[in-house]
Formats: sequence, C-alpha cells, structure tokens
Amino acid sequence: MPERQRTRGKGREGRRNQRKTSIISQTPWSLPVNNDNFIEPVSQEGVEMIHNTAMKILEEIGIEFLNEEAKSILKKAGCKVDPDSDNVKMDRSWVMEMVGHAPKTFNIIPRNKDHLVTIGGRNMTFVNVSSPPNVMDLDRGRRPGDFESFKDLLKFTQYFNCIHVAGGYPVEPVDIHSSIRHLKCLYEKLTITDKVCHAYSLGSERVEDAIEMVRIASGLNETDFIKEARIYTNINSSSPLKHDWPMLDGAMRFARKNQPVAVTPFTLSGAMAPVTLPGAVSQSIAEALAAIALLQYINPGCPIILGTFTSNVDMKSGAPAFGTPEYIRATQITGQMARHYNLPLRSSNACAANAPDGQAMWESLNSLWASSTSGTNLVYHGAGWLEGGLIASYEKFIMDCEVLQQFKRYFEDELCVVNEETLAFDAIAEVGPTGHFFGCQHTQDRYEKAFYSPFLSDWRNFEAWTEAGAEWTHQRANKIWKGILTEFEAPPMDEGIKEELKDFVDRRIYEGGAPTDY
Repeated sequence: MPERQRTRGKGREGRRNQRKTSIISQTPWSLPVNNDNFIEPVSQEGVEMIHNTAMKILEEIGIEFLNEEAKSILKKAGCKVDPDSDNVKMDRSWVMEMVGHAPKTFNIIPRNKDHLVTIGGRNMTFVNVSSPPNVMDLDRGRRPGDFESFKDLLKFTQYFNCIHVAGGYPVEPVDIHSSIRHLKCLYEKLTITDKVCHAYSLGSERVEDAIEMVRIASGLNETDFIKEARIYTNINSSSPLKHDWPMLDGAMRFARKNQPVAVTPFTLSGAMAPVTLPGAVSQSIAEALAAIALLQYINPGCPIILGTFTSNVDMKSGAPAFGTPEYIRATQITGQMARHYNLPLRSSNACAANAPDGQAMWESLNSLWASSTSGTNLVYHGAGWLEGGLIASYEKFIMDCEVLQQFKRYFEDELCVVNEETLAFDAIAEVGPTGHFFGCQHTQDRYEKAFYSPFLSDWRNFEAWTEAGAEWTHQRANKIWKGILTEFEAPPMDEGIKEELKDFVDRRIYEGGAPTDY
C-alpha cells in the first residue's frame, strides 16, 4: 500500500514542544555534528598491526558460528568451515572485500520523518538505556523491571530532544511472558514514541514480528519498506570468538531486508579478552568483522555499524568496570579502526555505579568523552544506565540528559565562529579597564542565547541554594521526571495505522507469539 499521509503538521509539533518546556527548558531536536579532531592513541603502524592481528585471528584461529545456516553460507562463500565443529576460518582478502561493500553513512527513517537520523560521518546520535533487568527510582528503590516502568522510560525517551533513538527495552518488563513480550513492548514503543526504534535479534519469530510491526507503523508495503532503513538491531558476539544462533539468525534476517545491524563484541579485558588493550581490541575487531563479512555477503551494501564494548574487569573481584581510563582508550583505538574500515562506530555511555551519584556521573562523562573523541556515531545507553547495565534509573536518565544537552551545545559551530562581531574589539574598548560587560550593548544583544542554560544543574550560591531547600542533584531529577510523566502526551498516530498495528499484535498474541521452553 502507498505511504499514508501524516495527520500531524509541524505547527502542532511546535505547540507540543512548547507545552513540554513548562517542566524544563530543553534544547531543540538536532543531531550533533562532531567536527573536532579525534584522538588517536596509536600510530598508523599500530593500526596496521591491530588489523593484521585481527586478520590472523580470522585466518589461523577462526571464529565459531553457532548457526548452521550461517556456516552453510560461509562455506558457499569459500571460507574454511570445519565439518566436525563450528569453527570458520576466513581469508583476509575476502573479509576486506566484503567489508568494503558496507556504506559509510546511511539514514534510518522513523514513522515521524522529522526524527530521521543519519548514521556515519561526523554525526552523533544518542540512544536511551537499553536492556537492564532492574529499574530504580528514589521513591521505590531497586526492583525487577515491569511494564509500567518500561512505559515511563519510553516517555522520557520521547520527551527529551537530546535522545534520538528508542533503543532496546529501556528496562526488561519481566512481568510479561517472554513469548509475547516483544509484541506488547514494540507496540508501546511505536505508539509512545515516534523516533527510530530497535528490535532484538532473539529468534526468527521476534524479528519477523518486529519488522512487520514497523512496516505497518510506517504505512508502507513490503517493497517500499525495504528500500530504506526503518528499524535496526544490535548483536553481540559471545566472546571469546563466538557468534550464537539467535543473534546470527536475526542479523541475517535484518540484512536481507536492508535494515541496519550494529555488530558489537562485548569484550572485557582480563576476562573475555586479553588483559592488554591492543590484544583486546584486535580480538573485538576480528569478532565484529567476521559477522559483518557474513552480512555483506548475504546482501552487499546493507547498512552496518561497527560496535565496541571493550572495557575491563576489576582484577580484585572480577566485576565489570566501565568509564575507566582503559575503556576510554579502547574506544578511541576502536574509533581509529572504524575509520580504517570506513565503517560507522557505536559505543556506549556506561558506568558501574550502583546509584545516581558522583561515581555514576564521572564514569558516564568518561564514557561520553570516549564517544566524543573516538568519532562514535551511535551512543548506546545514552541516558539511564547504572550498575554495569543491570539497572535503569529514572533519576540517572534525567541527569544524563543534562549532560547530553551540554555535549550538543559543545558541538555547535557558533561557539567557535571568529569574526569582527565575536572578537568584540569595540566592546572591549567601550568597557575599558574600569567597567564591566553586563550592561554593554554587545552583551545585551546576545545574552539570552550566549551560553548553555541548564535544566538540572543549580548554579546559585550556597545561601540561595540552602534557602531553596538544599536539594541535591538526584532529588531535583526526581521532581523533574515526575513532572514529565504528569504532562506527557504521546505523539499522534494515524488511527487507521494504529488499528492495523493493534490487530496484528492481538492476532500474534492469540497465536502464542514466539515459542519458548517454559
């Protein structure tokens, strides 16, 4: 069927955004463009050495593909598939030929085309927290994920203009049986938000259901749907040196329908990867390129993102650590490798803290600094992540969005424009050595938009802060998220499309959804 006409105009959207600002004053929707020089910790020789090591891993050690279809395809492609195991060895020339098919940049189009995102180049996109099994807020504490909290976090995802993508489940709603969880969750994601969304690669039924639901929400027929990217998935390797069945199955289905796949090895240095960063990055690159080569062989030119999640463990306890100096460097090195292969890059806003406190924010800032300086295009877990990914926090979501807005402001070109007006020589001459700049015309003409204005940070002095109640950051964040939920309005959706989407979900639930063993 032809694409349906949207019922919402930009004027209505503008009024909607105005209403939202009654809670906070937030920056408008935009995709940050990172024009900074990226940090490159290793030399060009080092890049070549890491590349060569990754290729040697693929050629001499091999990767285990725990998927018979994938092995059959790779055997047809000329790879060395061990008949007695799942091991596959790949020739480097073939791998690089396949990787060369992947686009440098591509768009993902949500049901609201005003929220289109461009992946690659110098563009950055921020994704909400994805996949924690637990949720936390100051009022109710830490608890297992549930459907109502899932929907609350989706409302934050839609509300904040600095969140560009509705990624995986912002918390896993364990109160919904896994056979139908994907149906109920994606329906809410497609109706509560109108942004680019993600679907998990966890079995054929879940993937096919998700793609069909997004097609319906887009108002497109099958032919038109697969012409452009409309939904994406992320897969992780089972490090060291393995790709499992359901993620490979999902990734191949996405590739065949020309939908993006982020391939992200989860390598913790000292545990699932070598303790040395060059070794850990080399292994991560080998695992990623093995899957990318497979997907490009299936559909040359399908959109791909190279993901990195190389961090380290606490060698005293074995616990994962995030936002560490090693995480920063590993991400920056992987950024160099992504540019070497002309692939977009995914990294994360990760931390190991158990509460929305100082540790949470400095580890998150370290992670975001890593994303910024590495040339990351897709920042996973941009807002709300705690406890190494085991908690989605309401307050941390709000706190992270303050930081994301500041990064957006940091990247605005106007801050660094040098001309006669910005050099302000006449203003300096007018004020001289005895005056001040508060009242001069140069300031008066610009003061409203001169600087970033926070919605969460409190810049008052101690006395004024005390008189106002002496609220700490997480307490102010608590008030803000409550205000957002009180005033939240879901984005409009064509009633015919919404009815068709609901009918599909109801039918698939009646049919039992995806099979499980319980």
